[in-house]
Amino acid sequence: MKEETPKIAKLGSITEIHRMLDIPGPAHPLITLLDTRDDKMNLSRLPVSYVTTLYKISFISKLGGKFRYGQGYYDFDEGSMVFTAPNQVVGSTAIYKGNEGYSLVFHQDFLQGYPLAAKIRQYGFFSYTSNEALHLSEQERTTVSAIFNIIQEELNSRIDDFSHEVVIAQIELLLSYAKRFYKRQFLTRHVAGNALLAQLENLLNTYFNEKRTVIHGIPTVQYLAEQLNYTPNYLSDMLRSLTGLNAQQHIHEKLIERSKGLLTTTPMTISEVAYQLGFEHSQSFSRLFKLKTKLSPVQFRAAFN
Repeated sequence: MKEETPKIAKLGSITEIHRMLDIPGPAHPLITLLDTRDDKMNLSRLPVSYVTTLYKISFISKLGGKFRYGQGYYDFDEGSMVFTAPNQVVGSTAIYKGNEGYSLVFHQDFLQGYPLAAKIRQYGFFSYTSNEALHLSEQERTTVSAIFNIIQEELNSRIDDFSHEVVIAQIELLLSYAKRFYKRQFLTRHVAGNALLAQLENLLNTYFNEKRTVIHGIPTVQYLAEQLNYTPNYLSDMLRSLTGLNAQQHIHEKLIERSKGLLTTTPMTISEVAYQLGFEHSQSFSRLFKLKTKLSPVQFRAAFN
């Protein structure tokens, strides 16, 4: 008899999460702040993996051991943050003892009527995975902790129109700081960054050298991210911080580099060059080439000769 795949639990409301944790109901039905320092807070009551319609921002101020980050392992002694968007699978890849921190969980309806409702989708780190968490310095941890304390104070007091506005403002401030801290993280991890660039270059060279383009077409950002053990958004954001170019632009740069070689060292027609590089239509190749070089492939070949 075929064994059935276990179903992933679904948690659709703040109230449901409180009930599962066996803690008093939330002060507001659309937002809650879970404080793991509370002795009554037993997060092991939650499923190992689950899907919610909620946003979740977790701040871990104390975590023992090490945690996987990209292709290496880094200590989390300085604290960390993880961001989850609605309809993503939530869960931990490992069990740590003695964790301390907060988890801010809120429904997207809590943001309705505020610019943040649309703006929040622009923060790419909500699609990062747990191994791409934000590592916080001591000063950054103090800043983040202060914001969470303000949110906690507002949620624990009488909720009114002003407290709603204050909490929204604090969430937006928290996300702005996270964006700044992620940029700092990308820039300060020079060793990891240089290794990533080398791996990306080798990956693209191998792809083109083995002529996989003829069978599989142009390499995609998704393909590169999977090979490098990153999510597409994280890969692009990290590359942009290192080189000013995102992952798609790196692919385009490699395509132009390869096409120039073919145009200047082989008698291939423009259509044959396009096919060799993985383009379905030569017109698409010509448009990209002219966009990047200000010359058509024919003009480039003539100018070179």
